[in-house]
Amino acid sequence: SAQQVNKFLYGDRSGINNPLAQADWASKKLVWVPSEKLGFEAGSLKEEKDEECVVELVDSGKKVKVNKDDIQKMNPPKFNKVEDMAELTCLNEASVLHNIKERYYSGLIYVSLRE
Repeated sequence: SAQQVNKFLYGDRSGINNPLAQADWASKKLVWVPSEKLGFEAGSLKEEKDEECVVELVDSGKKVKVNKDDIQKMNPPKFNKVEDMAELTCLNEASVLHNIKERYYSGLIYVSLRE
């Protein structure tokens, strides 16, 4: 059916506009921080002081100090697995890599990026 084809091509994003997920993202002030192993890791911004920030890593709960310039903003949940990455509010390296990875693991290998 056309619905199945659309789900395959564009992904099932039915849960993306969940207000709870949006509120959780906003309250945690989620950001991307550099990681030697993973490229970037999701973290919750806890403190900002001059040029240094304290970020709690989402996966491990470990707190790390990161230079303010090394933090990249994370997009709201409604942008998860978006096909056209020019739609991303925060178009940065970490967000693009995350989106491609999420789409790849969902079998959604095609993306577009308009200039």
